[in-house]
Amino acid sequence: MSIAVPVALAASIGNLLQGWDAALISVAVLFIKKEFHLESAIEGLIVAMSFIGATLITTCSGGLADFLGRRPMLIISSVVYFISSLLMLWSPSVYMLLLARLLDGFGIGLAVTLVPLYISEMAPPDIRGLLNTLPQFTGIIGMFLSYSFAFGMSLTNSPSWRLMLGVLSFPSHLFCVNYILPA
Repeated sequence: MSIAVPVALAASIGNLLQGWDAALISVAVLFIKKEFHLESAIEGLIVAMSFIGATLITTCSGGLADFLGRRPMLIISSVVYFISSLLMLWSPSVYMLLLARLLDGFGIGLAVTLVPLYISEMAPPDIRGLLNTLPQFTGIIGMFLSYSFAFGMSLTNSPSWRLMLGVLSFPSHLFCVNYILPA
């Protein structure tokens, strides 16, 4: 049990990012719509694009993890999250934002698929069930934090959707701790 709990917590940061993103896009899209003067279909596509990416990558994430390993795939997930958050922060156009959201979905799909698998494989049997609740718990924490952040931003004179989505780069940087997780 000595190292299993901190390792599970570190791996679960990916689910925190998923919760943050899933909740925050519902607020950020209100400001994205104003800036880009979007029609409803494109607005919906911006929201759905990360789920499309997650669905696509999830179909092959198990096979990729078998081929490359769980830890390398978690590292790839953290890098993809980081890049996508920077692209969302920078996005000069709707097309770049759609690409960033697709990449974000790839990071999400890898994390939500592989984190529970990784935890199950490294956790001692007597606490495996307990540790496998961490990804769901951290996902809910991510949602709570993102709604709190969005509320705080809505109290400012000019809330920035770029900052709302780009701030994902900080916890995704923490998710890079997967570089030091045991294989």
